[in-house]
Amino acid sequence: MDEDGKMSETNTIDSLWYTRCPVPTPLGLAARQGWFDDEFRGDGLTLRTLQDTADPALRESHYDHRLPASFRQGGNVPAIWARARGADTRVIGLNWVDEAQLILARPDSGLRGPADLAGKRIGVPVHGNSIDHQRASALRGITVALEVGGLQVKDVTLIDLAVPARPATTGWNAAGGSYATEFEALETGKVDVIFTKGARGLQAAVERGAHILYDLRSHPDPRKRANNGAPRPITVDAALIAARPDLVVRFLRRIVDIGAWAKAHAEETVAYIARESGSTDDWVRRAYGADIHLQQGTDLAPAWVEALSGYKDFLLEWGFITADFDVQAWIDPAPLAEVRRQLERAAA
Repeated sequence: MDEDGKMSETNTIDSLWYTRCPVPTPLGLAARQGWFDDEFRGDGLTLRTLQDTADPALRESHYDHRLPASFRQGGNVPAIWARARGADTRVIGLNWVDEAQLILARPDSGLRGPADLAGKRIGVPVHGNSIDHQRASALRGITVALEVGGLQVKDVTLIDLAVPARPATTGWNAAGGSYATEFEALETGKVDVIFTKGARGLQAAVERGAHILYDLRSHPDPRKRANNGAPRPITVDAALIAARPDLVVRFLRRIVDIGAWAKAHAEETVAYIARESGSTDDWVRRAYGADIHLQQGTDLAPAWVEALSGYKDFLLEWGFITADFDVQAWIDPAPLAEVRRQLERAAA
């Protein structure tokens, strides 16, 4: 690459970047195990992760995927947003982990289910980052809960809750926060209902005594459970696939391999997720399920792709993205197909 990080005409790649969200991802688990370093140690490549840089310009690639020769796995809202803005990326794998997605009220509210939300004030966070994925998550959870209760958004009042910017010193895994702004609004009566998710969201709900009106994990339709956290895409810039498909396949192979490793290492997998998300083993199991170690696989299952496309439509409807695109065309199945061929040959 040249000084601006561009690929040269000879397709020489001297470094690979990767980034993941502070949530359960096979990419993150493989990184924790040092598998990418092991894989590329003899190639003269430098492996770099955005989690280890303090440069705000570089860290912004976690959202807009501006860095060439880079991989990302995490919440799908930034990945969808970047693609809608013209980032030439491809999805080469998906992972699905159902997590706690909670609609919460005060314990003395008298609210007992989604049908009771009519006329209520529902808090929705507002953040100052490039793409407000937490607001998108909250709105998705709220709209699905309203639908379960036979209601529409017009039947409630949405209240914006400005969330203060988090200090840079709080660390990467503080991205999900503790929902302090939302709980303050709930407990002071500014709003009647809030949304939280994940291990930290469930822990905060239980420890602060909130009443769980509805957990979207119980919805029978995975298309309705789809949110920023499911499915989580592995994206890579298309130029890297074109220039060095071998590197893409090798990187993806390590992510796929972690699925089998996790199945045989339940405690280590849970401990990793707890560290990554700033939580504890117990809350991880409660928020993501006791079988979380069995959910670290990588696939491009049609149902998962359909759910991703449906959530993209939701983001377009609510103005989080302003340009539409074909999710199926965003998928490049070739790298995963090659990984599977390699695994089949190894098992023969």
